[in-house]
Parts: sequence; C-alpha cells; structure tokens
Amino acid sequence: MCQSTIALYCFLDDLLKARGHREDCRQKVSDAQVLTTALIAMLDYGGNYQKALRRLDQSGLFSQTLSRSRFSRRLTRLTDLVYLLFHQLGHVLKDLSPESRYRLDSFPVKMCENIRIKRNRLTRKTYDKEEYRGYSSSKREYFFGVRVQLAATVEHFPVEFAILPGSCSDLQGLAELPLDFAEGSEIAADAAYIEYNWEDHLLETEGVKLLVARKKNSKRVDLPAMKDYKFYLRHPIETTIGEVEKMFPKRIHATTLSGFILKIALFLWAFQIDKAFI
Repeated sequence: MCQSTIALYCFLDDLLKARGHREDCRQKVSDAQVLTTALIAMLDYGGNYQKALRRLDQSGLFSQTLSRSRFSRRLTRLTDLVYLLFHQLGHVLKDLSPESRYRLDSFPVKMCENIRIKRNRLTRKTYDKEEYRGYSSSKREYFFGVRVQLAATVEHFPVEFAILPGSCSDLQGLAELPLDFAEGSEIAADAAYIEYNWEDHLLETEGVKLLVARKKNSKRVDLPAMKDYKFYLRHPIETTIGEVEKMFPKRIHATTLSGFILKIALFLWAFQIDKAFI
C-alpha cells in the first residue's frame, strides 16, 4: 500500500515539474501531495477524502497533512489542472498505442434516486433542474444526474472525456470532446452518434473516420462485413465503462455540483493512471 502511494506521488511530482508547474513558496503541502491524496481517495476509499487524509497522516509518508476543509479548497483550485493533466496523459497514451483505433460511448452518473430529486441540494442554485433529467437507453431508465462521454483506446485506456448535464444528447457530448486524434484514426461509436455532417467533416478536415453503427432506417447502409467490424471494435467500451463504474461508491458524496463533477473527473483520472502508468 505504501509503495503504491509513493509511486503515485513520485509520478505526479515528476509530471508537475516536467510541466513547469509553479506553486506558492509559502505552501507547506505541495500540489503533488494534494493530488496524490485525492487519487488515493478515489482508488481505495470510494472518493472519501477524510479516510485518505487519515491514512496518509497515520502512515507518516507526508510530514504534514491538511484538514478536511482546507484540503477541499486546495483541490478545488486545482480543478483545471486535473482536466489538463488527464488529457495530456491521454495524448501520451494515443502516441504510445500501437493501434490508432478508439472507442466512444457515454454513461450516466446519478446524483440521487428519482424519488429524491426535489430534495437534491446539488442543483438548488442552478437555473433549471430539468437539464439534469436524462434517459439511459442501455439501462432503459430515467435518471437525474450527468452524462459522461468517454473515449478509450483498444487497450481500455481512457484518453478523452466530457461531463454534461443528463438531458444532453450524445451528439452534444461529441461536440464537447477535443477529438484530438491522429490522421487515419478510427473511432467506433453506437447509433446515438449518427450525424452524417460530423462524419464527413472529421474525415475531410482531420482524416479521422467516425465509425457509427447504423440504424435500420439510416440513409447510409453498411455492408455486413462493416457492420460486424464496427460492433467488434465498439462493444468492448462497455467493459471499460464497467471497470470505471466499479470504482464509484453507491452514492458519490459532494456538497456542491462542481465538487460532484470534480469527483467524477478524479475517478476517471485515477483509473487512467492506475491502469496505464502505475
């Protein structure tokens, strides 16, 4: 346990130094320590920051630890850095991958059960709660929460993600992704991503093929061989999503909407680092 924590801290510390990350010289706890604590919470304690802080304090690996409230404030200030580092490591994984084939899909993350929507406090300051009501066709149920768009390599390494309100469609999620793939790459997705203009635009401007499964009434029909190839390439993304969801607790605890979204991003980042680098 201690060895994995040390390895994670060294990895993050080297990564921040390589980026030329600057910190306040008055800080007694570095940003690498804050990020290490957050990722330990995701990997071992279902996102419980307090348990991760207590474990690191008892282990003596760090000379000083933060209080729960100060840790949350420090971590909130590093939100943009978390997103940036995830996509930067995702770019590295794209370069290291022996194949330029990727999988794309979305999955819902509930804020609460439907019966408790009126009492949900995370969205009390938002203009419209309805934007967080969505429908999951794979699970055949309505949910109240957010929808996560996830792109992964064929080795199940996440490389890009976007988090949107639950009512947003998969096409809206596709528009939020960086889609920074090399020329000649193939991205397999299900029929929810059908948009011929998107397919043509990506192919003409980026040289990227968006391989979308066709519906029965689609104007563009696939040959049987292409249909089987798309299914073969796309289907394993459900395994990747299942592995990520196993890390989630029964209910992701957060006191603000931004904190809830940050925890989801940290779960994805922890999964990426643990699977690909540690």
